[in-house]
Amino acid sequence: MQFLARQPILDRKREVFAYELLFRDGIQNSCEGVNPEIASTSVLDTTFLIGLEKITEGRRMFVNCPRSFLLRGYFSLFPRDSVVIEILETIKPDQEVVDACARLKQEGFLLALDDFIDTPEWQPLVALADFIKVDFRLTDREERQALVARHAGKGIRMLAEKVETQDEFTEALKMGYSLFQGYFFCRPEMMQHHNVPASKLAYLELLQAATAPEFNIDDLAAKIKHEASITFRLLRYLNSAVFGLRSEVHSIPHALSLLGERELRKWIAVVSVGVMADGKPDALLTIPLVRGRFCELMAPVVGIPAHSSDLFLLGLLSVMDAILDQPLTVVLADLPVRKEIKEALLARTGLYRQVLDIAIAHERADWEKINALVSKLKLDEGKIPPLYLAAVDWSTALRSGVRAPVPG
Repeated sequence: MQFLARQPILDRKREVFAYELLFRDGIQNSCEGVNPEIASTSVLDTTFLIGLEKITEGRRMFVNCPRSFLLRGYFSLFPRDSVVIEILETIKPDQEVVDACARLKQEGFLLALDDFIDTPEWQPLVALADFIKVDFRLTDREERQALVARHAGKGIRMLAEKVETQDEFTEALKMGYSLFQGYFFCRPEMMQHHNVPASKLAYLELLQAATAPEFNIDDLAAKIKHEASITFRLLRYLNSAVFGLRSEVHSIPHALSLLGERELRKWIAVVSVGVMADGKPDALLTIPLVRGRFCELMAPVVGIPAHSSDLFLLGLLSVMDAILDQPLTVVLADLPVRKEIKEALLARTGLYRQVLDIAIAHERADWEKINALVSKLKLDEGKIPPLYLAAVDWSTALRSGVRAPVPG
């Protein structure tokens, strides 16, 4: 069984530049009876050749490269304009490795030095590097600054990884780092204790109504009537080439009926999260959609198929503190949701929370956490990776087909 996660790499505008792909051959991160590098090769082959576009959404992918990958030339099989090859810090940078990297550069591949420590033996690879990744957890402030001063002027893009707070992101910006990787963008930048703005609250309430188990078009129509921007977006979407409407819209209920329940739920999910995430990193639109869909798909796996809509809403709401720059206590105070959702988000307890934690662990490639949760819930571990990849696929397809014609 193969497990895959992706972590966004952001640019200075906090837009997604690339994804790092993280993989294991199983939940327990073990390769019993199999060479781990051969197992990793199998994962790469499956992922890149079958699901590459679905996972990376057309962006570059950073991929960890063991020594054997370099010496055996595996990366020559992959599209050079899509791959950034990460040379792991555990590799001994001997002449064989340097020669292999030089060949990859000649073929047009980009190289990154992972968890970089500046020592003389690495200088031949520095001369070939396009990216240098600096671990903010393992280096002090002086060394972070020194590395930028030493290498950024050589045409190398400096990447700050494991950036976990807004202060660290700001510091890295000032130092001259151009790319960033970490969890900082999934947390609120500021914690303001006032109500959610009315315009965004309308979208929160619309989202809640659209994900209710009993779908009520009249209730949705009433909510849309009270928010002119929602009406505008709905009419623009219906008149777009994507939808291809051939008849006049007589009323809001008529407009909603033209979409149909399934497409309407999708449209509201994308529009609501997209509006609330305005001005935020692009990943903050992707993350809640993937989480929501994954949690929804997990409902029958954990034995609560009737709760799939609740779990979808849970995933979407789990990032609302970062999207709205509000504590979740404030967000949920303005939004009536089920007790199980509030317990999962605020008290971090219950089955709902465990499902959400599996989704978050996948984002972070925390295989040990996934293993612990799967064991606790007595789940079939083989069912989980396909569901996560299906959620990523759903999010990508939904955004590419729906988001573009909707003004944001």
